[in-house]
Amino acid sequence: MSDRREIIMLDKRRNHNREAMRKLINSEQKKCWVTVGSVLIKHDLQSTKSLLEADQNQLDIDINKLRCDLKVKINNLRDMEMQPPVPGLLLVPMNQKETRSLTSAGLLS
Repeated sequence: MSDRREIIMLDKRRNHNREAMRKLINSEQKKCWVTVGSVLIKHDLQSTKSLLEADQNQLDIDINKLRCDLKVKINNLRDMEMQPPVPGLLLVPMNQKETRSLTSAGLLS
């Protein structure tokens, strides 16, 4: 349950970053105010964009890692409860190479 709450919290932060990046793109100013913790700092617009993009990439990595770990934890919990694993929970999508080979063999259209 704590992983789910953390995913939700990180997703909200990612959405706030997205909103901030959109406002910076539409801005014509050269400097902007940025909050770092509880401190306001006047910062260059380009470096602020790069900071937000780096934070956005790190948030994507953290969220995807939590989601993958959550699937494993769900199956471990179901094992402890003596229940069968959730069918299809750990399925992984096919990559382009696999899809092309199945299409060339006539198994996919």
